[in-house]
Amino acid sequence: MMTKNEIKYIQSLYHKKQRDEEQVFIAEGPKLAEELLNGQIEVKHIYATEKWLAKNSSVKEAVTGISMIELSRISQLQSPNEVLLIAKQKIQTHEPVLTGKLTIALDGIQDPGNMGTIIRIANWFGVDQLICSSDCVDIYNYKVVQSTMGSILRVNCWYKDFEAWNLPGEIAVYGALLHGRNIYTAERVKEALLVIGNESKGIREPILSKITFPVTIPGTGKAESLNAAVATGIIVGCLVNGH
Repeated sequence: MMTKNEIKYIQSLYHKKQRDEEQVFIAEGPKLAEELLNGQIEVKHIYATEKWLAKNSSVKEAVTGISMIELSRISQLQSPNEVLLIAKQKIQTHEPVLTGKLTIALDGIQDPGNMGTIIRIANWFGVDQLICSSDCVDIYNYKVVQSTMGSILRVNCWYKDFEAWNLPGEIAVYGALLHGRNIYTAERVKEALLVIGNESKGIREPILSKITFPVTIPGTGKAESLNAAVATGIIVGCLVNGH
């Protein structure tokens, strides 16, 4: 049985301010539970139904057995799924190293679904660094966490004030723009920064002026623009694999 204080506490973690104070986040469902329990993230507590507990009797973390009714009270999912975990946020203790790898920079990405999908895309293509402008959605927003399907554990993320961010001059900076080089003709790159902007606002100054290789995704239809996550997938795939 859960106490009212436990329910209230878990519900408070859906708010960024409380998550930041506690330095934790919420993840739900058997898939994410498996990823977290087999990863290097500290799991603080597990709230699980009898069905999940019966299949995971060897779990050593702190566990509270709950009913489906209780799970629905603490879940934000339309269809709560067996288990909810409270896990420790990954706190970055060093600055990102841009040399020798491809890094993605996100300028004003505010949709949780897009953010989560971009993290999955990064993980798929072996990109392990994401740098976000300070107004990007929180990567520990529960919608972001759920949509990463566990990739959040394998991609490091930093939030920066892009106006104060001093990029090393030797790094090639690619930017997704309406007018640029056809990305399908791009050569494979081993070291670069790729900037993806907000769908409606695009890439803003000052990082716009730092782009040395503007690229575009040519289209033959009449759509005004591509979803930010879709664009990221196409461009990263081209840069990682080459034409």
